[in-house]
Amino acid sequence: MDASGAGASGAGASGAGASGAPESEAPGSEARGEAEASPAPPGPLRPRITWQQLTLLPAVLVAVLLATWLWFRQADLDPLSENALSNGQVSKALWQHVELTVISTFFVLVIAIPLGVLLTRRAFRRATPAAMAVANMGQATPAIGLLALLVIWLGTGMKAALIGIIIYAVLPVLSNTIAGLDANDPTLLEAARGIGMSSWGVLGRVELPLAVPLILAGVRTALVLNVGTATLATFGGGGGLGVLITTGITNQRMPVLMLGSILTVVLALLVDWLASLAELLLRPRGLGVGK
Repeated sequence: MDASGAGASGAGASGAGASGAPESEAPGSEARGEAEASPAPPGPLRPRITWQQLTLLPAVLVAVLLATWLWFRQADLDPLSENALSNGQVSKALWQHVELTVISTFFVLVIAIPLGVLLTRRAFRRATPAAMAVANMGQATPAIGLLALLVIWLGTGMKAALIGIIIYAVLPVLSNTIAGLDANDPTLLEAARGIGMSSWGVLGRVELPLAVPLILAGVRTALVLNVGTATLATFGGGGGLGVLITTGITNQRMPVLMLGSILTVVLALLVDWLASLAELLLRPRGLGVGK
């Protein structure tokens, strides 16, 4: 009896130990489960602009301008070339080119973005094909022919050149604005209306911010187009770097032609670089996640 009682008590003790083990391990397992289920802290946000994007292209452009300047210091220019490049003619032509580009781009934005917003509203959607056809005609027309018609109508000067450049550059901004607004998710817009936002509130706080990447891509394209088209303003008396290019071609003066061409290319690349930085900075932060 004593042995069986001892065995029974031993078995009871081992059973108690076995049954007590899970109870002692349960809190630890729950803590580990909660630790595994908790989300990891978010990592640091990636910078929108890297140092390569900030420095690489400007360094190349500075090197090109420096090499051009050194070449001109050693070049043997004849009196005609010196006359074309003296008395501030180069800086005047460059300033006129920048002025043509900036003013024309401003009016392109004022015309194309509001028109694109208007054509995506329900009441004006039927007019979208006609408006796009007119914009396509403006860009399909050869720029020099369009400028000639405007000079015949308005006379020579910067006004005719600006109107021609604006007509030529409206299409990319208009088409990208319409495409960006049409690409928005309808369920997202319905959710915005469902929380009580007005039509203007949905447009300003949901539709336009989501369409910003496409709109900025169109603006970037229009800027580069304007720089290139502004070289033709010289045929209408609008000035610009085209004066140097045409002088070099007609008089067969390679230094003048090269200077006008290099400055035009550098200006186009600089404008495209600035537009790319603006595209990165103005893009809504949430749209860049994972990129």
